[in-house]
Amino acid sequence: MTDISLPAARLWWQRTDKAWFALVTILALTAFFDPVQFRPTVSFTATALWHTAPFIAFAVLAVAYMKATGAETLLARAFEGRQTRMIVLAALLGGLSPFCSCEVIPFIAAMLALGAPLGAVMAFWLASPIMDPAMFLITSGTLGWDFAIAKTLAAVGLGLFGGFVTMAAARSAVFADPLREKPQIGGCCGVRKPFQGKPVWRFWQETDRRDTFRENALENAVFLVKWLTLAYVIEALMLQYVPADMIARLLGGDGLGAIILGALVGAPAYLNGYAAVPLVDALLAQGMSDGAAMSFVIAGGVSCIPAAIAVWALVKPRVFAAYLGLAITGAILAGIAWQAVA
Repeated sequence: MTDISLPAARLWWQRTDKAWFALVTILALTAFFDPVQFRPTVSFTATALWHTAPFIAFAVLAVAYMKATGAETLLARAFEGRQTRMIVLAALLGGLSPFCSCEVIPFIAAMLALGAPLGAVMAFWLASPIMDPAMFLITSGTLGWDFAIAKTLAAVGLGLFGGFVTMAAARSAVFADPLREKPQIGGCCGVRKPFQGKPVWRFWQETDRRDTFRENALENAVFLVKWLTLAYVIEALMLQYVPADMIARLLGGDGLGAIILGALVGAPAYLNGYAAVPLVDALLAQGMSDGAAMSFVIAGGVSCIPAAIAVWALVKPRVFAAYLGLAITGAILAGIAWQAVA
């Protein structure tokens, strides 16, 4: 008799949304092992979501508008002209645009195939996963406007740093012949292909663009609520169970060690930019230094799975290693700068 239970279980796991599954599992374990803490955890999460709701709503509508108008076509302008100009524009667009790295894989693949310099592409790749308009609003609503502005400047700064380092070392063995022979150009987010040509700012006049607005608004609303709910639940449990003095010992103080550790911990521990905000808020409340918080979010943003896959899919491992090295170095520098002014 053929055992179909294993394939069925595998298929069920593949179809299961891991964030919702983790959320239900964590709440169920809390209710079972510490019933007294279950209600405060749910209450903390609901209050935090209510506080963040205006930022979520504005972010969802803003990103959906940008998608429906086809504003991603503006990215092409970052890869025109002199290389220094390309790097500056790529860092600015990467740090300020609402498009994640995986979403523009086909665009970047085409630009590289047409000979766009790797320095400009690296600038965009490093800056784009760290900050976007939606993440700026979520960050400012939880961690304050100063931190959100500093993180935006750090994103652009990291893009400039990585872009110009790559340009300077373009002839080295690390960056020579950077592309894979058969790059994988599939995306991991977005429900529709980008519009071509010039942006159409009055998108509501076209049926396809109205559909894109509606679908992206719904998709992003579910995405933000899902991850923020999970993050707020984890934040509540961290505040309850993780000893504050341990966090203060490891990641507190004004020393360089805490900033470096923040970057090294942020790289593997990151969920995504939105979920990280409540976690950093909890860590700060427990004694994490300002500089370590900044290095954590910068290093984690660049090395998180969607952003890393976007780079890995197109370039050879040595270039990918350089991407991670530039990210961690830039994160530490950003942490040092923020620690000095915060």
